[in-house]
Amino acid sequence: MKAILTLIAIVFFGTLAMAQNVSKEVKVETTTVGVELNIEVQNETEKETEVARLYMFKNSRIKKALSFRTKRNKSKLA
Repeated sequence: MKAILTLIAIVFFGTLAMAQNVSKEVKVETTTVGVELNIEVQNETEKETEVARLYMFKNSRIKKALSFRTKRNKSKLA
């Protein structure tokens, strides 16, 4: 019963809030300013040679870097 009355009160107050006269929107004067667009294209031809490696798996470069081994990684017999 309490839940039903709460729901009815929420709907009632919501409709009252929407039914009130809200002040009308105030129109604002806008000013327009002309903008000149200057685009300069600079063609620079530099030959850079880079080696691109394609890996089958996404994180293989990271896994390869993290799986390094040193001389002291080997297990010792006591």
